[in-house]
Amino acid sequence: MSQIEVEIVIGGRSFEVACQEGEQQYLQSAAKLLDAEAAVLVGQIGRMPEPRMLLMSGLMLADKTAGLEEKLREAEDKMAGIQAELDELKNAPPPMPEKIEVPVIPSNVSDGLAELAAQAEALAGSVEEKLA
Repeated sequence: MSQIEVEIVIGGRSFEVACQEGEQQYLQSAAKLLDAEAAVLVGQIGRMPEPRMLLMSGLMLADKTAGLEEKLREAEDKMAGIQAELDELKNAPPPMPEKIEVPVIPSNVSDGLAELAAQAEALAGSVEEKLA
């Protein structure tokens, strides 16, 4: 691939930078980040020598990057812990089924209740006959 010259603006100053063809968008994006940091510096301090402005802007970006990398490491560590817990749960044997006892009514009690019900119906029938 051939190299091409791209003009970028940082802190109100233009720079010609070479990059590989097809990488212009990445270079422009990086330049915008650096320019945003330079704009903060120029707004706070005012005009400063070009090397100092670039150095300070780069350091500010490096500081932000270091903070993001630390957050990324923390998130990756947390994710690894969650993944380990998930793997442990997936590989664990299934829980043993819980034993549930259902009370069973003995047949002699069922038979006795059926006999009582029949006697109650018979009594109710005879009462109705006497009242009618």
